[in-house]
Amino acid sequence: MLDKNGIAKRIAKEVKDGYYVNLGIGIPTLVANYIPENVNVVLQSENGLLGMGPFPIDGEEDADYINAGKQTITTLPGSSLFDSAMSFGMIRARRINLTILGAMEVSENGDIANWKIPGKMVKGMGGAMDLVASAENIIVAMQHVNKHGESKLLPTCSLPLTGIQCVKKIVTELAVLEVMPQGGFRLLERAPGVSVEDIVKATAGKLLVEGDIPEMTF
Repeated sequence: MLDKNGIAKRIAKEVKDGYYVNLGIGIPTLVANYIPENVNVVLQSENGLLGMGPFPIDGEEDADYINAGKQTITTLPGSSLFDSAMSFGMIRARRINLTILGAMEVSENGDIANWKIPGKMVKGMGGAMDLVASAENIIVAMQHVNKHGESKLLPTCSLPLTGIQCVKKIVTELAVLEVMPQGGFRLLERAPGVSVEDIVKATAGKLLVEGDIPEMTF
């Protein structure tokens, strides 16, 4: 079973040379720490930054440099800072190759709920709805089950939706899964030490398991 850094490290393998990548709040921000040195990508933060680097070393933080989740970050040579209007213009113009988001629920049709739990305080939806409406490739980084042990990969989402039929791939502490065009989750990889049976038990939505499922590599 993976921790949050393990999920981020596995997702970093999905980032290809030359990509412009948006990192959402939560686990996705950790992906910046695991981009291979031989892969040249530009990380975008929706509050107005291109060229985001890994998290700063303790004691070297600069409070003027933050990501969309208000965490302190580093910038890389050639980075650019601009206002949120330009940032969302870039997002809505589909200039982002890959969007990595957190989620509270994902349905077997690729619907995502990631911005609100009814009855609880929420800061706002942020840029999530713009990102899922505009991105061509969305990977979700999330926990497979909630704190009660209930599956977050469902036949249909119970929480308010952020986007419909937009998620392509999901990486959890248990598995890597692909959302099938006809609906359902296809199991691609399992986390180290996790069995197929563990994943089947933790997945409420339709799950397709074909042949031997390899263990994740990093």
